[in-house]
Amino acid sequence: MESALDYWSAKALLEWQVELGATETLCEAPVNRYELAPPAPKAAESSKPGRAPPVPPKPKPVDPVAEARKQAKAAPELPSLRAALAGFRHCDLKMGARNLVFSDGQPGARVMVIGEAPGREEDQQGRPFVGPAGQMLDRMLAAIDLSRDKNVYLTNVLPWRPQQNRDPLPEEVAMMVPFLERHVGLAHPDFLVLMGNVSCQAVLGKTGISRLRGQWAQAWGKPVLPMFHPAYLLRQPGHKRAAWADLLELKARLGAVS
Repeated sequence: MESALDYWSAKALLEWQVELGATETLCEAPVNRYELAPPAPKAAESSKPGRAPPVPPKPKPVDPVAEARKQAKAAPELPSLRAALAGFRHCDLKMGARNLVFSDGQPGARVMVIGEAPGREEDQQGRPFVGPAGQMLDRMLAAIDLSRDKNVYLTNVLPWRPQQNRDPLPEEVAMMVPFLERHVGLAHPDFLVLMGNVSCQAVLGKTGISRLRGQWAQAWGKPVLPMFHPAYLLRQPGHKRAAWADLLELKARLGAVS
């Protein structure tokens, strides 16, 4: 008995096969597609050879030191310099830091202390020298009648804490030097006190704090006195005598130029 599908049944079967993944109909005889002629090229491709699309120029790499110099120079005052640092995008340290540590104390004070980089407490509070080393520095300054509340201004070479308190990398120091130099220019101190090797490297271009400490130098138009960092003195209390001699030297110079 011969049966025939009506239109709607055939349509439903065809849609079902399409849903299963059928994409083309097959002939009764097999087709060897390897023997088929390749498709003719498109008219646009065969009519005339076109020029290769132009290769866009590669963007020039950014020099972070040059960019830091440009941004620092454009800052007319300390708040704008702080804003420029906060917006600086080329130092990866800021990605792992909690706060920007800019400064503490009295802008315009005669003595400006430059440390190395924030520690854990400084990163949490956003102020330099607030941990155990900072407390020791306060006692050292008080011994020669100086205080961050009256006549000392404090900052660091790096405004962001390096992870695990590691030493700053030379490239990190290099890109912060233009900001630091501008910071000194805007704060207008009479004397710079460099705490530790990193600050000596940034300001004087030298390291070897045991050799440099207590020896006056000149940088950025200011008299500069390198000293042991308070954190080092906490680990090596035997060097406190040398630090006391350096403080007395600073006090004498302040009195001589008062």
